[in-house]
Amino acid sequence: MSKGKITRENILAKAFDLASENGLESLTIGELAKQCGMSKSGLFAHFNSKENLQLAVVDFANEVFVSRVIAPARELGDKNIESKLRSILDSWMGWNHSFQGSCMFLDAWKESAKSECAIQQELKKIISHWIQYLQIQIEKGVENHQFREDLDAKQASYELYGLYLSAHLFYSIYGQEQSHQRFWQGVSDLFDRWKR
Repeated sequence: MSKGKITRENILAKAFDLASENGLESLTIGELAKQCGMSKSGLFAHFNSKENLQLAVVDFANEVFVSRVIAPARELGDKNIESKLRSILDSWMGWNHSFQGSCMFLDAWKESAKSECAIQQELKKIISHWIQYLQIQIEKGVENHQFREDLDAKQASYELYGLYLSAHLFYSIYGQEQSHQRFWQGVSDLFDRWKR
């Protein structure tokens, strides 16, 4: 890897940490340059605009998400889809709790929802891809006869994502313990319905 690429990766790692703490919108070239010990012009040369910087951080965050949430689940295979989904969900919630219970992608999407900007489009793509991944796992459960034959995988993924959104909200209002308890109770109830 070239020196320029290494520098860019280090900048993105720092930018990811800052965006995780304060939100994507708070990320500026000036503040990031200060945190990285670089000049504004030196850092600007890597991205050319605040929007490009934020887009790069969103893509970097997605890579981190895949490595922390999706990659470990792939290693489990498809023998037991319920167990695989529980592992995915556990990693997913762990990902959120590393950001004070907040979803970095949803928070950023909310912040940029005022316009159809490139960041919003990228966030929509990432979240859509994630929901589709959950749907594919549920479809595998149906194909492997682990879930009932007439289960609508799209509806099931909608309900599962709805539990996640509820957990996201409950965390900010009631705290981690209640959010965690309600989420997992909801997941168990869903799995019971999917198998009946």
